[in-house]
Amino acid sequence: MELTTFRGDIVSLEVDAIVNAANSTLLGGGGVDGAIHRGAGPRLLEACRRLGGCDTGDAKATPGFDLSASWVIHTVGPVWQGGDRGEAELLASCYRRALEVADQVEAQSVAFPAISTGVYGFPSRPAAEIAVTTLRSANSSVQTVTLVAFDGGTFDVYEDLLGS
Repeated sequence: MELTTFRGDIVSLEVDAIVNAANSTLLGGGGVDGAIHRGAGPRLLEACRRLGGCDTGDAKATPGFDLSASWVIHTVGPVWQGGDRGEAELLASCYRRALEVADQVEAQSVAFPAISTGVYGFPSRPAAEIAVTTLRSANSSVQTVTLVAFDGGTFDVYEDLLGS
């Protein structure tokens, strides 16, 4: 699996699947979740309603609807509570489960946002380290993973970790 980086809007990427850093209801929210829902259009909300929510650390797929991506893989990251409440394990599970779901829908290229680093408060560098380590050790048929950073600081951390 090739890991790449991109700074900008995840919605603009032409990949098979976009990972959504969703809340447990899957019914939309702010940040990347809101951007994906806006980009995909109202059918995404209807598809998410049928999924019945999602547990933290798990992932579920819907079609991408009006996005260029065929699929949206929704995963619910942990809220940072200081680091001693299983947050790292739950975050790693988000990346593993999203790749498992990507394999189920036969996605070859997947874009991931910086899961849990926004309003959920997970520190950027530890979150990026978990992402890169988990993705590098995953057994998946996904060929290309793009780590998407909306801000320069997160992008720089990804570049540093990938040796770019």
